[in-house]
Amino acid sequence: MRRREFITLLGGAVVAWPIAARAQQPAMPVVGWMSGRSPRDSEHLLAAFREGLRETGFVEGESVAIEYSWADGRYEQLREMASDLLRRRIAVLVAVGGDPSALAAKQATSTIPVVFGMGGDPVESGLVTSFNRPGGNTTGFTLLTNLMEPKRIGLLHALVPGISLVGAW
Repeated sequence: MRRREFITLLGGAVVAWPIAARAQQPAMPVVGWMSGRSPRDSEHLLAAFREGLRETGFVEGESVAIEYSWADGRYEQLREMASDLLRRRIAVLVAVGGDPSALAAKQATSTIPVVFGMGGDPVESGLVTSFNRPGGNTTGFTLLTNLMEPKRIGLLHALVPGISLVGAW
């Protein structure tokens, strides 16, 4: 009789073990995505972001969740957007769509990693200590377009001195 009780107990443990193991699996990491732009303006950026995640083994909805927040050009909403995403217990905060997004993310947290994309100088704006050693919880990339655009306009003016109006898209 003890043998049957032992086998029953062992059988029950074998059945229950996968359930317990699944219960101990860590929750799917959540990435917070905040942008000063609109989703329509950022389709190509999102496609590249998702492809980059895929290349490193993360597939949206399968191995990582992404919470999106869009300012649609209303930069005054960025601080609240960052705070809202942080309340959702994100693992990392991606701040793109203009320099104000990165600055709002940095102001919102000093512990959650912030990955930014910006056009200005992240050292000058106080986001990072230096390019080589960003320090703190922020890292990212810059296109330094804030420095390049005035130079491009100056070059255009030198090439076409009589120009009085320039349009860009």
